[in-house]
Amino acid sequence: MAIAKKSTLKRAKNPMPAFVQEALESRGLMDAYRARPPYQQNDYLGWISRAKLDATQQKRLNQMLDELCGGKKYMNMAWAGGRLQA
Repeated sequence: MAIAKKSTLKRAKNPMPAFVQEALESRGLMDAYRARPPYQQNDYLGWISRAKLDATQQKRLNQMLDELCGGKKYMNMAWAGGRLQA
């Protein structure tokens, strides 16, 4: 079990919806999610939650899961385990 890091976020923290938690756990990606910086975790949750349509929420959730699985992207940008790349 991964140890939770203390958040350094300056903005409001978005709660994790149950369907997101279930998806992360069923795909075995919770550790990959928790390994991401707090701002990325928060951005993903806010982005998914702000979708007005269920289909859009699912599309965004799938993108997050794919990015966590691959480990090299964040919000469709190249990410190298600690920094975004141009």
